[in-house]
Amino acid sequence: MANTKSSKKDLRRSAKRRVRNLATRSALKTYVKKARVAATAGTPEVAQSALVAAVSALDKASQRGIIHKNQAARRKSRIAKAANKAKAKVVATA
Repeated sequence: MANTKSSKKDLRRSAKRRVRNLATRSALKTYVKKARVAATAGTPEVAQSALVAAVSALDKASQRGIIHKNQAARRKSRIAKAANKAKAKVVATA
């Protein structure tokens, strides 16, 4: 257990950050899931807007240090690839 005043304060601050980071990570998963579902099922316009929202959220999270920048890049790449694949599929069938 923490002894000094500053270490007790550090524990309080890290607990607050942890809760905030958990909420952000959960929201990120939701954004990525929506983008992936829209890419496979929805129209290209819906998929594009979901992709833009997910990319924005991932960039913000990586800038704030909630996730690593390489993890953000990997997730963005994967959802963009899925969106492009769905878009090509729609164009090929049309």
